[in-house]
Amino acid sequence: MQIFKKTPSFDFMGKRKIALVFSTLLILASIASIAMKGLNFGLDFTGGTLIEVEYPQTADLHQVRQRLQESGYGDAVVQNFGSSKNVLVRLAPREGVSSETLGDKILAELQKDNTEVKLRRQEFVGPQVGDELRDDGGLAMIIALAFILIYVMARFEYRFALGSIAALVHDVIITVGVFSFFQIDFDLTVLAAVLAVIGYSLNDTIVVFDRIRENFRIMRKKTPVEIINSSLNQTLSRTLMTSFTTLIVVVAMFYFGGELIHAFSIALLVGILIGTYSSIYVASSMVIALNITAESMMPVKKEGEDQEGVYIE
Repeated sequence: MQIFKKTPSFDFMGKRKIALVFSTLLILASIASIAMKGLNFGLDFTGGTLIEVEYPQTADLHQVRQRLQESGYGDAVVQNFGSSKNVLVRLAPREGVSSETLGDKILAELQKDNTEVKLRRQEFVGPQVGDELRDDGGLAMIIALAFILIYVMARFEYRFALGSIAALVHDVIITVGVFSFFQIDFDLTVLAAVLAVIGYSLNDTIVVFDRIRENFRIMRKKTPVEIINSSLNQTLSRTLMTSFTTLIVVVAMFYFGGELIHAFSIALLVGILIGTYSSIYVASSMVIALNITAESMMPVKKEGEDQEGVYIE
């Protein structure tokens, strides 16, 4: 399906300096937020006990927090979950107290104010397991980026590899920065979403790079900026359609998928938007900054091989 009846002629690279300033500000803001506020790690990473209770009517979170504080659980994190009647309580691990016992104690304390409070679920993750999950998750992301660098360098050229990695790092930092700024729970599902964003952004970038490489070989008289602009405009319809249809699914997941995958959906939503932007501006701008030339894109001619005709635009 084509969005445009004819190939557009937007001057994307003419705005690359503005995009550079915009991306730099976003990255600096994300890094500052991560350094100052940190990430609101979920139970998967921190370890501890998670208890979900249901009230017969709208729960008074202030009263819940006050009750738990008076009972010696002042460090408990209390928030609504799914609806105003459901309350989620997160507690750090306590030595000598099992998860089941802790859940029963919390439920007993809350039932002092309302006997109709019901326990819906409770989960427990040990602190050592949480640390391992966090470390292994970060290692998985680094390994993925390393293999992507090798793959793009082997398929294209080192300038393209550096451009793709710059775009992926840009996407990851900003996506994580959003979670830090708004203190959204960062758990294993969010980490999985970040890895999915890396794959999505890379796929979009590879499509653009493939067209750039092709155009460098046929548009011999044009400058690198003109060639990259033409390539971006030629792939723009595909990029927009892919992003739009994917966003429809993600938005549907966010609104109808329930509270459990809200954070996952937010990570995908932010990642898709930032990934679409970075494949146009960050990756391609990086290639120009690294002084890509038509000569560097020419395939090596083997001895005794006749040169094929090349279309000159």
